[in-house]
Amino acid sequence: MHSNAMPSGASGQAGSYGRAEASRRAEASRRAEAEMNGQADGIPEATVARLPIYLRALYGLAERGISTVASEELAAAAGVNSAKLRKDLSHLGSYGIRGVGYDVDYLVYQVSRTLGLTQDWPVVIVGAGNLGRALANYGGFVSRGFTIAAMLDSDTAIVGSRIARLTVRHVDELEAVVARHHVAIGVIATPAGSAQAVCDRFVSAGVTSILNFAPLVLSVPEGVDVRKVDLSIELQILAFHAQRRSASARPADAPGGSAGNAETPGGRSTARVIPELAVKG
Repeated sequence: MHSNAMPSGASGQAGSYGRAEASRRAEASRRAEAEMNGQADGIPEATVARLPIYLRALYGLAERGISTVASEELAAAAGVNSAKLRKDLSHLGSYGIRGVGYDVDYLVYQVSRTLGLTQDWPVVIVGAGNLGRALANYGGFVSRGFTIAAMLDSDTAIVGSRIARLTVRHVDELEAVVARHHVAIGVIATPAGSAQAVCDRFVSAGVTSILNFAPLVLSVPEGVDVRKVDLSIELQILAFHAQRRSASARPADAPGGSAGNAETPGGRSTARVIPELAVKG
């Protein structure tokens, strides 16, 4: 009679191999599921910040009827170098085809899936002033998967008015609106004085993604993502670069040639203008 039993050493090796193979398959399955759900692991934050720029460039190419694009051309359209673009897209599992480039439509899908744009995201805007109105009327949100579900304000003179086919509701309804529309993203377009209170109510209602236009650094608990847009800061940075260019173009012996206290066209010193902008921001 021949025994089918393996020596104990061989049996141990086979068991180790089996466990390793099972672990490998489980990891492959997990990665495949993550890829299908658009939840690729390990994508650097800097790459995530550039993905919307790539997507905008890709939409532009698609609108022009371009079906394939070389990395150099896409990089130029996005304002980055081609090596950085290829590395960024490799995190998505997209490497392009040598001599051909990237398929534009498929890359749009890959980037959109990674950013979570293959589903609709209900958004609530708090603050129906000029900025809030402009945001509500911007048509680009809908085409990117963002639906303005409601606009809220505390001013009784504005509550009840119509903006972008929406009836402005009182901010007291914030929690009910978030629950009714399953709001995922809150937008704060209020003055700085009320921004933190609105943020706290968003967080308490379960909103974990907030876009803040108020000139204030919000305090939020861990697990809540805040993106801040401060137009006055951007203008101040542009003023700095404009001053540098103006100083470098002006002859050293010309009046006001000192870069330390350059004059603006209105005759005011930038040393005074910038702090004033900061206060007004």
